[in-house]
Amino acid sequence: MRVAFPFSAIVGQDEMKRAILLTAVDPTLGGVLILGHRGTAKSTAVRALPALLPPMTVVSGCRYGCDPDAGRRRCADCLANDAAGHKTRTTKTAVPVVDLPLGATEDRVVGALDLERALTRGEKAYEPGLLARAHRGYLYVDEINLLEDHLVDLLLDVAATGENVVEREGISVRHPARFVLVGSGNPEEGDLRPQLLDRFGLSVEVTTTTDLEERIEVIKRRDAFDRDPDGFTAQWADADRAIRRKVERARPRVDALTVPDEVLRAAARLCTAIGTDGVRGELALLRGARALAAFDGARHVGLTHLRTIAPSALRHRLRRNVLDDVGSTARIARAVTDVLGA
Repeated sequence: MRVAFPFSAIVGQDEMKRAILLTAVDPTLGGVLILGHRGTAKSTAVRALPALLPPMTVVSGCRYGCDPDAGRRRCADCLANDAAGHKTRTTKTAVPVVDLPLGATEDRVVGALDLERALTRGEKAYEPGLLARAHRGYLYVDEINLLEDHLVDLLLDVAATGENVVEREGISVRHPARFVLVGSGNPEEGDLRPQLLDRFGLSVEVTTTTDLEERIEVIKRRDAFDRDPDGFTAQWADADRAIRRKVERARPRVDALTVPDEVLRAAARLCTAIGTDGVRGELALLRGARALAAFDGARHVGLTHLRTIAPSALRHRLRRNVLDDVGSTARIARAVTDVLGA
């Protein structure tokens, strides 16, 4: 089994790491888009996630990993077992982090007819796809800006409904498919469709560090990992466990935290100032600031949390302004200063 580079050993890229951790605290944030140069630890950070995620409780034997407390939002098999009066047994399992390759077929993504059972037993049975495997976890798409349009359409449909519907080859199946979508890519290789871009709760820009000492530290750590992956991972295990405990403590705080009207008013003013469409910008600010406050152990959500999360929540929601050649991050910083003060 391939060993993943430890999350806590990643040098710099603080905004990216924070955004990813906040989705672990509150999965309703809507996912993270990470855009930047090659070799900036985008894929490394995502693939290090499993070590930071507390295990989840699932219905034993459920091939979709249904939450036993999800009520009517569980799969048809779990609901049928309830109706038949069967006792629900549960078990703990790791949160899935599933890769969606660019070359994946539609059948591989949504699931299809189980050919082995069809040929050997003459049975029409459904073989779950990547969306089923990612339920209640993460679905990661590297180079997401190069993803084929028909797969983008699939992701948009499932993201909107939280359900995967398969009607083909004589089978009719629907199952829950709620996941955190994480996409990464190099913006120089193409743009994302606006509909997909709008689905991400947070967006992060990563760049190659120009700090000499940081670059040297990156080289040292990567070389040490390549020489002895197990030994290097063991050195950073305590740091990863500390992050995991922080995530575990933050999760129950999210629902307990209330966002004052002052913060909501500031979020609305900020979105109005930069001209976002709809109210998804305000919702992203609300959820992001609340998750950040929970992660920091704060008792209240304040304007400081709003300032911190604003670039990640809003930079991908800006309308293009041909008369303003300032980058999106700088435009958000300017708006934050104008609306919230220095």
